[in-house]
Amino acid sequence: MSKFSLLLALGASAALALTGCQKTAEDVAKPTDISSDVTAQVKALGFSTQDMQAVEGGYRVEGDILLTPELLASKTNYSMLRVGADEQYRTTNLVARLPRVLTVSISSQFPAVYVTAIDEAIRRYNAQGLQLTFRRITTGTANLPVKYSSNLGSGVLGQSGGFPQNGEPAPGFTLVPNVINSTNVNYIATIMAHEMGHCIGFRHTDYMNRAYSCGGTATNEGASTVGAILVPGTPSAPDPNSWMLACVGNGVNRPFNTNDVTALNYLY
Repeated sequence: MSKFSLLLALGASAALALTGCQKTAEDVAKPTDISSDVTAQVKALGFSTQDMQAVEGGYRVEGDILLTPELLASKTNYSMLRVGADEQYRTTNLVARLPRVLTVSISSQFPAVYVTAIDEAIRRYNAQGLQLTFRRITTGTANLPVKYSSNLGSGVLGQSGGFPQNGEPAPGFTLVPNVINSTNVNYIATIMAHEMGHCIGFRHTDYMNRAYSCGGTATNEGASTVGAILVPGTPSAPDPNSWMLACVGNGVNRPFNTNDVTALNYLY
């Protein structure tokens, strides 16, 4: 699964299903209940409206990103924006007031392996020596609560709480253990680190073509020139191992690769 060709082969195989933070094509509901005004706001922020869904708290786009009404109404910074191919991308919003420690909590509804996995996800970030670090807490209100759900929709593993606003991270993320269906610590930690990445402002690495990691028909997550900023120093060639690819194969471990580390250090 570490090679692009094998990812595509899995995507084309009916016997092996790629799972990730998005739904498979056959599972996606059509956004028939979403107004044209909302659709226009989503496009203006540079996000794809394909397979967009109205969910509790706002609208889910690109498989695992929650756009709240507040975020839809926000104004973006139009400077230094570029839409490209398969590089690391961030949003216009980042976590501010660095250096800073963000606290993380995890619902007691999760099996014990999820506690081990969130500690591993936190370790991966903290090992980079960034100005933004994470610490798990067991009491009090966390910046990034990890919430439990039994169902976010067919095939959905998890959903971030959106992106940073006003210098604050998105308020955590939600996971669905019965869909993840694994006790593999590194796999679960990979999913958690991915959703944490959205919470601090990262877009999908294969922003311009999610078929790259998900298989199927090439789909651009948003052709607008707003909302996806190329991280300098990251490659313009495809990157098959990034932790922020839109899809991940079942059981796959994606620790930060060299390009991911470059992106993290550039931002934080």
